[in-house]
Amino acid sequence: MIRLDLTKPTQENVEYMIETIKSKLKMATAAAMQASAFSTEQYEEIQELYEIVNSKSNFSISEVEALVSELGKLRKE
Repeated sequence: MIRLDLTKPTQENVEYMIETIKSKLKMATAAAMQASAFSTEQYEEIQELYEIVNSKSNFSISEVEALVSELGKLRKE
C-alpha cells in the first residue's frame, strides 16, 4: 500500500482523504461527492475532517449529517 504524506497539500492527498471519508461514513450520496470537486485551497479543513473521521469507528446519523454538510461547504463551486 502506498503511504501518502498528508502534510503536503496536493490534489492527490485531497482526493485520498475525501475518498477515505466517504468510505468510512458509508455515504449514500458518495457518487455525488466526487473527490475531484475539492481543491487544495481547503486542504487544512479537509485534513481536519479526515482526522475526525479516522479517529472514530462509528458515527451517529447526526454526526454523519454534520460531516457531510461540512464536506459540502468545502466543494468547489
